[in-house]
Amino acid sequence: MKILFVHPHGSNWMGEGTDITSLFNLMPPLGIMSIAAYLEARGVETEIVDCYGTALRGEALVAEIVRRRPDVVAFSCTTSSFLEGYALAEALKERLPDLPVVFGGAHACSVGVSLLERFPAIDYLVIGEGEKTMYELAAAGFRDVAAIPGVGHRQDGVGTLSAPRELIPDLDSLPFPAYRRLPDFPRRYTLPLFSYPKAPNTSIISSRGCPYQCSYCDRSVFSRGFRFNSPEYIVEHLKMLHRDFGIRHAFFYDDLFTTDRSRVARFCELKERERLPVGYNCIARLEHVDGELLRLLKRSGCWQVNFGIESGDPEVIRRHRKYYGLDEVQEKLAQVRRAGMRVKGLFMIGLPGESAASIRRTIDYALRLPLDEINVTKFTPFPGAPVYRDIREQGEFDESWPLMNCMNFVFVPRGMTREELEGLYDEFIRRFYRRSRIHWGYAQMLWKSPESILRFLRHLPEILRFATRQKW
Repeated sequence: MKILFVHPHGSNWMGEGTDITSLFNLMPPLGIMSIAAYLEARGVETEIVDCYGTALRGEALVAEIVRRRPDVVAFSCTTSSFLEGYALAEALKERLPDLPVVFGGAHACSVGVSLLERFPAIDYLVIGEGEKTMYELAAAGFRDVAAIPGVGHRQDGVGTLSAPRELIPDLDSLPFPAYRRLPDFPRRYTLPLFSYPKAPNTSIISSRGCPYQCSYCDRSVFSRGFRFNSPEYIVEHLKMLHRDFGIRHAFFYDDLFTTDRSRVARFCELKERERLPVGYNCIARLEHVDGELLRLLKRSGCWQVNFGIESGDPEVIRRHRKYYGLDEVQEKLAQVRRAGMRVKGLFMIGLPGESAASIRRTIDYALRLPLDEINVTKFTPFPGAPVYRDIREQGEFDESWPLMNCMNFVFVPRGMTREELEGLYDEFIRRFYRRSRIHWGYAQMLWKSPESILRFLRHLPEILRFATRQKW
């Protein structure tokens, strides 16, 4: 049996011309790569079509999938990419009506088996972690699926879940993701511009789940449990990436890399002892950070730490996530800078309960923080997030799946307008980046991140065309 995995592109680009986002930030599809590796280790042939990494679209993409003659096609979709994936599935069914089509990923897990009643070209859903479920489906030849946990299927025309799939307790039992199944890895894939000192680079994930309950986070795939790879496994993963692909920098894309302190300390110790020439970035929570941990991170090659700050308004924070003192944030970020690492702040605007005044408090607050860089997302109420349950009572919600990618204001809090939100978003970006301190920081990238400068210059025409359309 040959299973072909498809990672649809989705509507992640706004406007005309080149998708500038994928020129400067493209992650490998680690979820389906992990499933592919698990299947291959058990004798199942796999291939991957990552639509972000190929120029093929529409009929040309369908023809390419048909040419490869798979026995099964499996799609992994976010909310914004689901309808594009489904259009491909419909086109495949027209040409190969007996081809089994499987959908998994965040959207399938959050919406659930009701998708089967609305989208007839889908034969099965994988609900939850996909490694064991996909293998058991393949081993059974896609027969008697009701006996396999984690499978959404039709029973008398009604979408039905076979049984819940238990989480994989030991993540070290999983093989490393099937990087070799991406023909242009690592050349086509890269971390965000100016967020790394060396290339080639990539992202990896060393844990699953999160113990916290932020209102805006979808936990439908990995649940609230927190499981992680051992320090030894992580070091071997980095060694493999360096040895086989020449990787020199990695971004731990874990929701909370620093949650288990002993794991992080042991990883830092092992990596330093091995003298592994691979730097890294990570995401941390403010309550995990102290001087000792920061010294360990720095000594083991950490270059940048990202923090989810989200808002500078205390009431907004209390409403949507675990509260932290705003003065404490400033001191913690300063500690990271003093330890010799870059600091990136992650913010979100347009949350339920926000107003123009609270967003301006966030902007003013961000300008006072010792940040090198920010990322500002537009709040999106995903189906698996707690806030989704009563989101229509909190404001105006346009549930257009292709637009639900954190790059569009599909939700407008009560008392505000979409035009107000767009204006405040532009103001946030403009005021943060039009400062001499930030300009000097990027000037230092000439020697701190020379590959970023070269890439920036290579794509300067696209950047200028994009910049002329912005209000920043």
